Amino acid sequence: MEQRRSILDAILDNIGDAVVLTDGEGRVVRVNRAFEDLTGHSGAALVDAAAGNALEMAEGLARVVRATGAGRWVGTLRCAGGGDCAVELRISAVDDMGGVAAGYLGIVRSAEGLPPEPEASRFGHDTLTGLPNRDIFVDRVEQALLLAHRARQSVALLMMGLDRFSLINDALGHSAGDSLLVEVSRRLRKCIRETDTAVRLDGDRFALVMSIADVDDSVIVAEKVLNAIKEPFAVDGQEVVVTFSIGIALYPEDAPDVESLGKAAENALHFAKTSGRNQYQFFSKDMNQKAKVRLDLEARMRRALANQEFIVFYQPKVSAEDERLVGAEALVRWMDPDRGMVSPGEFIPVAEETGLIEPIGEWVLRRSCEQMQGWYEAGLKPVRVSVNVSARQFRSRTLLDIVKGVLTETGLDPRWLELEITESMLMNDVEGVVRKMAAIRELGIGLSIDDFGTGYSSLSYLGRFPITTLKIDRAFIADVDTNPKTAEIARAIIGLSRGLNLEVVAEGAEVVGHVNFLRSHGCHTVQGFYYSKPLPPEQFEQKLREGKVSRPG
Repeated sequence: MEQRRSILDAILDNIGDAVVLTDGEGRVVRVNRAFEDLTGHSGAALVDAAAGNALEMAEGLARVVRATGAGRWVGTLRCAGGGDCAVELRISAVDDMGGVAAGYLGIVRSAEGLPPEPEASRFGHDTLTGLPNRDIFVDRVEQALLLAHRARQSVALLMMGLDRFSLINDALGHSAGDSLLVEVSRRLRKCIRETDTAVRLDGDRFALVMSIADVDDSVIVAEKVLNAIKEPFAVDGQEVVVTFSIGIALYPEDAPDVESLGKAAENALHFAKTSGRNQYQFFSKDMNQKAKVRLDLEARMRRALANQEFIVFYQPKVSAEDERLVGAEALVRWMDPDRGMVSPGEFIPVAEETGLIEPIGEWVLRRSCEQMQGWYEAGLKPVRVSVNVSARQFRSRTLLDIVKGVLTETGLDPRWLELEITESMLMNDVEGVVRKMAAIRELGIGLSIDDFGTGYSSLSYLGRFPITTLKIDRAFIADVDTNPKTAEIARAIIGLSRGLNLEVVAEGAEVVGHVNFLRSHGCHTVQGFYYSKPLPPEQFEQKLREGKVSRPG
């Protein structure tokens, strides 16, 4: 036996190929010098696999062997310097007398330039970007926390997400989105140290695990990442600018284990996004409390949908010439049975973030059409009702089917319905937007651009959109009677609307000076507190019966 072992040692150490021997469970038993040269790991370190990069390499090999058995595998494993080594591994089984593998022999070669096998992602790496994926994310964090605990050090976990990534996919397509993610991953690799681990979790979400001696270490890396990502990308021949939001949680200060550290970093990321994006935010106990409040609000909103706690209020649109009621905007309100009226500013942003804006928006659409049809059947003269459509609703492929279904169910004549969309929604996938708007107009429904003048639509595009109405944003009405600049902007929008044969509506008219200016410059439809605040259905019904909204006083 001793002689055979000496012969085997001589063979392994003198052949050019890197070789690894494992037991039946994939644990490393022996490697040769070529393997040590290729990976930088000593055989003793891999056999002991106590901690650090040697442990990650040993565990990676074991996972591959257990999952692949005899065969070929291409992917990346963690080398001694902390980087990922692209390798090709050809594995042969060493059978015992019963035909069960007693061990495995692997021939390892560099695979730089070779594409990973599709199966590689199962073993810890993302096939699109090559970064470690969610499968081994927890392992990496656990190891970092274990080492930090032993050395009495700290770990920073950075959760990172691209801001408004969905707009890139919508405007340029998913192929361009994938190309952008690959380039983001390359820049991310350049921002980290060899001892750090960058991970792609899913979609546009990334994470970074790093041991730190001081909080400033995480700040330096976070700022480096923000600066690297905001530089323009060249994607499919177009220049694209994106930004990152980053949430940072620290071990052991913020959390004692992997799960709670991840939640803390997620909360910090959410705070970074809701605080303006393109920034990093550290976790705080107060932030955790805010996250709990937000989760409670989300749960209450789901209950509110099921229990019909939402109400549609209607703000009258009035003819400034003779005070006739000519239309209304439908506005959702929430009457919580336990807490009373909940401000739209409190629940609408959460509804948009969670996706609840879609079922809420559909409910508002249906309820508005039901009430308008009910008033018409009761003998009241109908007016056109405007219903806001969120960006998420407008992008949905089911929007047209939902609108058609609501009109069919309620019996409302389409000419009494108008959908309001915001200006910023028009600038992504312009051709697709025009097609969808044209399909809506073919139903006989009106289309209004809300908050016009605050977005970034091009006037060259405006003529292509099949819209019926422009609404001047309240920002231009607030001081239109005292500020010559905003007055000139309002006049220009009114003139533009009339030139395009569009109805123009001014929202936010609150004093007689606003109304007088608008009337004198050709804007005849006014919406605002000067005439009326949003009204509950029974009060709006009374205005319908009267047919007018008299001026106060």
